[in-house]
Amino acid sequence: MSTPGQPRALAPGLTPTAWAIPRGLIVLLAAAGGVVAIGGMKVSSGLLGPLFLALMLTIAVQPIQTIVQRRGKPAWVGMALALIAALAIVIGMIGMLVVSAAQLATELPQYTDRVDDLLAVARDRLAELGVDQTQIQNLLSEIDIGKLVGVIQDALRGLLGIFSNLFFVLALLLFLAFDGMSIGRKLDIIARERPEIAYALNAFADGTRKYLIVSTVFGLIVAVFDGAALWLLGVPLPLLWALLSFITNYIPNIGFVIGLLPPALLALLDGGPWLMLWVIVLYSVINFVIQSIIQPKFVGDAVGLSVTMTFLSLVFWSWVIGALGAILAVPLTLLVKALLLDIDPTTRWVNTLISAKAHDPEPVPGSPVAGEEPASSVD
Repeated sequence: MSTPGQPRALAPGLTPTAWAIPRGLIVLLAAAGGVVAIGGMKVSSGLLGPLFLALMLTIAVQPIQTIVQRRGKPAWVGMALALIAALAIVIGMIGMLVVSAAQLATELPQYTDRVDDLLAVARDRLAELGVDQTQIQNLLSEIDIGKLVGVIQDALRGLLGIFSNLFFVLALLLFLAFDGMSIGRKLDIIARERPEIAYALNAFADGTRKYLIVSTVFGLIVAVFDGAALWLLGVPLPLLWALLSFITNYIPNIGFVIGLLPPALLALLDGGPWLMLWVIVLYSVINFVIQSIIQPKFVGDAVGLSVTMTFLSLVFWSWVIGALGAILAVPLTLLVKALLLDIDPTTRWVNTLISAKAHDPEPVPGSPVAGEEPASSVD
């Protein structure tokens, strides 16, 4: 017999069994941890939004540093060029938005009389349908061009408020650009020690760059066609609406609707219902063909996400981070996919379910999955 405090001897032929957590409890704990993490991200959305924006911009311009270093130039030259490119994107986009919104704010007050005429027509039509005058008055009293101008001015102040975070974004871009000078060597070391982690990080970076390239190219195409159509129809501020089409192209699934509403409303004020109808028809044809038929195929092939996953990503990240989360929904989903799925061969099969088309999981060089001997690791 074993004495107290000593492990009990096993019978001959038996081996000790390892204690394991039940799978259901693992799932429950993982779900609870996910809820806590999502709550933390939502609370700190004001910090995470600019951080992710700076990270996406750094990934987008990182090839500049790589090309410069491969040509034998000093690393600081590539860092400077990449930083200039990222700053040009941020400052140029904000500058165009502020100027365009200011033009819109000065343009809208000119349509005060037109709004009154449209309200009078609507009042007469409602009266012909038998609607009570009191109800008509209560309904139409909420529509005021002055209120619309106030909304535009508030939007302008909100855009100017971006500059309060702009310094944070610029500082992050500077620090990330410095780190970018040695990121290649760091990834080489990680690839030798932890090939799975290197694979996940490279998959995230490559997918993000492909998504940004595809969205930018198709955004420019859509902006050119939309701007040309509005110019031919005589809708005011066609360049502003073309810029809006370009920006909303980064918002999956519903970006087209967001880009359509302002020019359609301005067309109604400027030329009446028929001009608004033409804007809706042309926008629908252009954007449906490009954004709903052609672009999703290229995006799905580039990032490995199905249309359903893309839409759910949009809803989720918009709720967590806000408007910036809608623009960065796909890159953020790629980051989560890299950290939770691509990093572990046992969970990489989930990519087949969430991707746009069925494919076998890619083997990781230097790992047993690829049929090679695993690299030595340091704990």
